[in-house]
Amino acid sequence: MRTPRLAGLSVAAAAAAFAMVGCTNGTTPVTSASGTPAASAASIAPTSSADPAAVKALSDAAAALGDTSFKMTMTSGAGFQLTADIDAPKGNGTAEMSAKGANTALTVKTLLFGQDLYAQIPGITQGDTWTHLDMARLPDGANIGLKPGQIDPANTANLLSATTDARMSGEGSYAGTLDLTKAAGVAGVDKVTVDGYGADAQKVPFEATLTKDSRLDTLTLNLPAVNNTPAQPLVIKYSDYGQTVTAQRPPAGQITEAPAGVYQALGGK
Repeated sequence: MRTPRLAGLSVAAAAAAFAMVGCTNGTTPVTSASGTPAASAASIAPTSSADPAAVKALSDAAAALGDTSFKMTMTSGAGFQLTADIDAPKGNGTAEMSAKGANTALTVKTLLFGQDLYAQIPGITQGDTWTHLDMARLPDGANIGLKPGQIDPANTANLLSATTDARMSGEGSYAGTLDLTKAAGVAGVDKVTVDGYGADAQKVPFEATLTKDSRLDTLTLNLPAVNNTPAQPLVIKYSDYGQTVTAQRPPAGQITEAPAGVYQALGGK
């Protein structure tokens, strides 16, 4: 089974979910590529064309995600949406990923509780049960919405570390370009997709807005077209800072360990 490319975007979560559905149908799963971790936002170094004040504002806003709880929604056209509620200080959260292809639609739910990640996956879990994922069996960059040790499903802090320039475009608004070859695997854009962008991957336009108290509000990536098909912008929205997140570990009787096919679909072992 080939993994669908939704709205011109190879989203790691969607790839994993579609591949895992294929495992249950006796077809050969597609291996998702693992991304290369980027530097932290604190290490963003302004280039000659960057405004140091803009770089600092974006870096500080991204770093502040670790100080509180928040809601994050990531969308790409009508084919992909990921919504997450994160309690960053506690390392807990819940997420729901919906993906639609030409003839397929599915929803994957994930629950992060400390270092434990649980998922409800069509074709894998039944009813209210959860499958527990051993992250040591997965390659770097692989996740299906949430990931232990990564407070933000979009990994915006690492994404902004790949900016080649940044400037203020208005009150609380910023713009610039990103070099995705230095940040493959973040914001759901895997290395296979980045390679397909060719030279355009090194100059992806972005726009960002901050709230009045200098927190991230939106981040929009205008991804390149692939095979003459216009790409949908990838839009990441942050809101509800300080909200109460009610993530709780599932009861033992509702947990099963992920089968080998799940890890194989995610490029693991």
